[in-house]
Amino acid sequence: MQAKLRMAGKTLVVRMQGELDHHTVDILREQIDEKVTGGQANNVLFNFQSVNFMDSSGLGMVLGRYRAVMEKGGRVLACSLQPPVQRVFELSGLQNRIPVFHTEQEALRNV
Repeated sequence: MQAKLRMAGKTLVVRMQGELDHHTVDILREQIDEKVTGGQANNVLFNFQSVNFMDSSGLGMVLGRYRAVMEKGGRVLACSLQPPVQRVFELSGLQNRIPVFHTEQEALRNV
């Protein structure tokens, strides 16, 4: 898993590549939390364009960030879900909590 984080205004854009699983979530969680708890980011946008696998650890990481951001009055969004990730979102009901957009640009327009 590789991840690139960038700020778009007060939104932290998290572009991930590879597999989001128990081997990779801890470092990503720390990087995101640093920006959110430090007050740099009010919102988080997860871009799943290059993620080909997500297990329950990845799901837990996303849900944990959702809770943390919502407590601060922000929003969590997702975009560019690939079929395996979309299936996890559907089975878990995550798309009922986190708005999903086709593109990063579309998501950023809706923050």
